[in-house]
Order: sequence, then structure tokens, then C-alpha cells
Amino acid sequence: MIKKLNEFIIGEKGIVKTVGGDGRIRRRMLDMGITPGADILLKKKAPLGDPIEISIRGYSLTLRNAEAELVGLEVIK
Repeated sequence: MIKKLNEFIIGEKGIVKTVGGDGRIRRRMLDMGITPGADILLKKKAPLGDPIEISIRGYSLTLRNAEAELVGLEVIK
């Protein structure tokens, strides 16, 4: 099942399948380690849902919802 990162609930895990966006945004996310095949765990959400904190490749990363919406993941049960 493919889901966007901004749709995840706290504690949900997934494997990156797609990274969208235009050139600069996509390049920035790839540079931060959000690449196809990477495991992501949603750790926290701000009270209003933006931004979110994820764990990827052994470190924590904070993303805005607009950025998280560009990442498609396969949910790990």
C-alpha cells in the first residue's frame, strides 16, 4: 500500500518508493537522504500537524507538510 509521508500517523514506518517535486526541492530531499529504498519512521507531529519529525538513516529530520507530501512510501506493517 503506497501512502504519502504527510498521511502517516505517529509510529508508522515505511520504505521510500518515490520522491517528487521540482528540481531544487527534489535535489534537497535526495541530499538529506530521502532516497528510494530508505526506511522512514514518523516520530512526532507538531500540534497543528506541521512540521513533522522523522527518523531516517539513523538521524532525525524535520520536514514541512508540503515537503512530506512529495514522498511516497510503502507502509511496513
